[in-house]
Amino acid sequence: MTKPKALSPDDFARLEALIGHAFADRARLDRALVHASALQSRGGNYERLEFLGDRVLGLCVAEHLFNTFREAKEGELSVRLNQLVSAQTCASVADEMELHRFIRTGSDVKKLTGSRMLNVRADVVESLIAALYLDGGLEAARRFILKYWEKRVSQPDSGRRDAKTELQEWAHAKFAATPSYRVDDRSGPDHDPRFTVTVQIPGVKPEQGVERSKRAAEQVAATRLLEREGVWPKDNAGE
Repeated sequence: MTKPKALSPDDFARLEALIGHAFADRARLDRALVHASALQSRGGNYERLEFLGDRVLGLCVAEHLFNTFREAKEGELSVRLNQLVSAQTCASVADEMELHRFIRTGSDVKKLTGSRMLNVRADVVESLIAALYLDGGLEAARRFILKYWEKRVSQPDSGRRDAKTELQEWAHAKFAATPSYRVDDRSGPDHDPRFTVTVQIPGVKPEQGVERSKRAAEQVAATRLLEREGVWPKDNAGE
């Protein structure tokens, strides 16, 4: 088995300052930053932590929304939650923390900045949340999440609806048509696939989206079409 280079004591100190928690088990923090491509065998990367962190993030953000927007109905809270736990939001947190400096990957995913590796950066944030939860409990995870998410809760687009739903309603109202999605390409290794999807509406120029899953690529394509047509303001984050 080939092991990625371990984090240095200085790396740990900088990370713990960014996270706001001194880890009792630094090996868990180290594992949270190792991509599957950096190992030849299973068990030493962040994938299991990512699974847990996604649920902890969802719980803490949902709790904060519930307490912040006391008059909001379930539908509005769901829209806000989906936006705040999205890959785009998690990746923006990773970029704010400059986590690309600490993530260990194989040579095929070395370029961690920019839109192509957005999901890798997002996954690492979720794995960090899980490592923090396991090391310090729910309160430690909640403190970290509020540190980086509280300001995002009040951003103008935090209540933006699901792009595919918005596009479908717009297309029905304006063209009496339903958007259709077509997978044009699937590329990349199994641990980091890339789907290229085109969305089409009769009488409207199509748009494409590229992401790690078919569903996510559809959302990107729908978002780009909505922004291009002026239905949504353009979001330049991650460009």
